[in-house]
Amino acid sequence: MVQPATGLRTGEVAELAGVNIQTLRYYERRGLLADPLRSPGGHRLYPPDTVARLTAIKAAQRLGFTLDEVADLLNRHRRPGGGLQIRAADKLAEIDRRIAALTDVRATLARVVAANCDSLTDCTCPDCPLPDPRQVR
Repeated sequence: MVQPATGLRTGEVAELAGVNIQTLRYYERRGLLADPLRSPGGHRLYPPDTVARLTAIKAAQRLGFTLDEVADLLNRHRRPGGGLQIRAADKLAEIDRRIAALTDVRATLARVVAANCDSLTDCTCPDCPLPDPRQVR
């Protein structure tokens, strides 16, 4: 006798993992999740570890990893030296660079506000911190 397929249905997985159904299907199409089994009625049936995998994917995204990077990390997980340490150090350096760039932008904006700049192209404030667009080539 053939055993009926068992597992979690799409809505159950989505609810347990805190994602919507469209996200679940998108991750399937991207190859982040294995194709689920199907019930005799055609419903997707996911193994219980799908929830843990989704949780890991969402955690990696919150850390700033793109889905391509997450896919690579998940594939590397199966091999020795999964690469998380190297990728995390690289991501940390990238975030530090972005923070430095945003700090520079913030400082310039603060100078624009303090100088009461009134136009991007024809500012009349003394000591305008913005470059004069007429002099830029």
